Order: sequence, then structure tokens, then C-alpha cells
Amino acid sequence: MTHTLKEADLHQFTGSEYWYRHSLVRSVLFTDGARHVAEAGGAHWLLDEIALAQRFEKKVSGEEFQLWKLTVKEDHTATLVCEDGNGRKLLFQAIPYTDFPLQEIKLYYTNNTILLPSEY
Repeated sequence: MTHTLKEADLHQFTGSEYWYRHSLVRSVLFTDGARHVAEAGGAHWLLDEIALAQRFEKKVSGEEFQLWKLTVKEDHTATLVCEDGNGRKLLFQAIPYTDFPLQEIKLYYTNNTILLPSEY
């Protein structure tokens, strides 16, 4: 499948008209921008990782504000890091393979919602 997500696409999201409920963790919502990342970037798995961490990672779920950063390397491996917004790492995960089209993306999680930084 060809993923159509481009960095420039993300700048159009400055708020959200709709909020979507995550299918696995029903208390987690996500915005129009996060939904676009999932659909155009083939990254529903990324929203799943963030949502599931709220349920199963106490160190993560205890933080009111979270910065999630996915960094993709040329060999299609990646790292997913969650920080508290002040540079303190809460979670680090190695991703053995991804076809995510961008080298890096950041998402926020606050008020039970996954969103793009431009939507904050």
C-alpha cells in the first residue's frame, strides 16, 4: 500500500472539528490531525501504541501531558519514545520494521486525547 502522508499536510491541522474514540481503549480520543496521520501514513498502529500505553504503562499513564516521537531510520527500523514534555523519557520502544513515510513525527497526548502539536 502506498502511503500519501507528507510533512506539509500536517500544517493544515490547527484545531479539530471532530474527535474520534479509539477502538481498543475507549477512554482515549484522537483528533482530525491524528486520524489523518493514521490513515494517510498507514499508522493506526501508532495510535494503538499510544492508547495502549495509557492502559498498561503506569509510568506513562501517570503523566498529564505526553510527547510521543516516532523516528524512522533509512533501514525502516524506528524508535518510539514517550517523554513528559520536559525531556524526561517515560517509555522507549524499538520498532523492528515500519513503512511510515516520514522520518519523524511528534504527537501529543493530553486530556485523554492524541493530537498533533499544531492542534494543541
